[in-house]
Amino acid sequence: MTPTLASGAYIGRLGGLLTSTNAGGSYTGHVRDGPTIELLYFPDCPNWQLASDRLDEVASDRGLVVTYRVISTAAEAERVKFRGSPTILIDGCDPFASGDEPFGLSCRLYQTPAGMAGAPTVEQLGAVLA
Repeated sequence: MTPTLASGAYIGRLGGLLTSTNAGGSYTGHVRDGPTIELLYFPDCPNWQLASDRLDEVASDRGLVVTYRVISTAAEAERVKFRGSPTILIDGCDPFASGDEPFGLSCRLYQTPAGMAGAPTVEQLGAVLA
């Protein structure tokens, strides 16, 4: 399911349930304390849904919310330090970044135990959320 976003709004998942915030960030639901998890992507990315599915699996096991943000322009990518789609941020930090990746609207690859892939493995995501 592709999250539908109004300008500045986020849609996320708590377990299998969709949650949302308005453009001002207001959220009235109750969630367990934990890290802020955000998946940044552009809609034509062939790997964002796989990353979303894996991230949701790990987050739902821990009762955490994943929010989604569509990156639409090169200027926005530069402003938010978007290292390619999909990018996963934990408390605003990219745990998979080496630090020298360029910012922009591009596809991203991750080093996994099986080699380069379009999304981190469930095990890698579990490790960064441990």
